[in-house]
Order: sequence, then C-alpha cells, then structure tokens
Amino acid sequence: MSTENENNITAFRSNLSIYYQSVIIYVAVFALYIVVRGEFVEDEFKLLTKDPIIYFLGIIVIVSVLALIYNIIKNKYIELTGNGISFISRFGRRSFSADEIKWVKISGMRGENKALRVVRIKLKHRRRPVLIRPHDYENESALLKRFEELKANAEKGLNK
Repeated sequence: MSTENENNITAFRSNLSIYYQSVIIYVAVFALYIVVRGEFVEDEFKLLTKDPIIYFLGIIVIVSVLALIYNIIKNKYIELTGNGISFISRFGRRSFSADEIKWVKISGMRGENKALRVVRIKLKHRRRPVLIRPHDYENESALLKRFEELKANAEKGLNK
C-alpha cells in the first residue's frame, strides 16, 4: 500500500500476492495428489512414501513457502520523493537524487498488458539502467504517475 506524507514522499510496497497464490496452488496440488495417490485399506488411509512425485511436490511447496517468508522478511519498497528515488529493504537502502538521473523511460503505456510495463531509469554513474516493473508493487497506477513526475523533473534538469 502506498503512503504519502506532507513532504511529498510516497512509499510503494512490493506486491506479494503472486507468492501467496503460488503457495496456495502448490499446497492444493500436493494435498490433492496425496489423496489421489494414497490407498484406503480397511478403513485406514495409507500413504505411499516411495513415490518420487510426492517428494518432488513436497520440495516445491517448501521452496515456495521459503520464498514467501524471505520476501515478507525483506520488506522491499520504493520511496519516491520530490528530489529522487530510494530502493529500501530491511537489509539496506539505495538512494538516487534527481541530479543523478539522466533519463526515465516508461515502456508499454497504452493498449499493452499492464504486467509487461517496465520503467527504466538511467543514472549518470551506472552503465546499465535500473529496471522497475510497476506491476510488482502495490498501487501501480499511482506509482506510474509518480514516475511520470520524476521523468518530467529529470527532463527539466537536463534542459538547464
């Protein structure tokens, strides 16, 4: 969710819904396979533990749960201010002022799939641009609006 302060600072948290959805789907498939593959013998359910597919599905469930937990702990978000951008997580912070930004390009604006939109920010001291997928963050439309403002500010800085 985005939060906005009186200093024109907006924070956009990472969208974890894909992780939640994948864990739910993997657990459901795992449980369904166990029920289908298990045997009912004399009113008792017997699980076949020698089936490699059960182990494979179990590993997938464990890895997806660990990825979800890692991303919850990481607590990644983007903070856009009037004079720059910050990439913040529990483990660190990278900030770039508007003076460091050469250009901002927003691809796939109209008529294309929203999940494919990419914002590229070229910095003066980096060889490659920073790539941001707005769909990976909550409140995508407000984030794109803020990137357009940042783009306008960067273009003003180049025209001086």
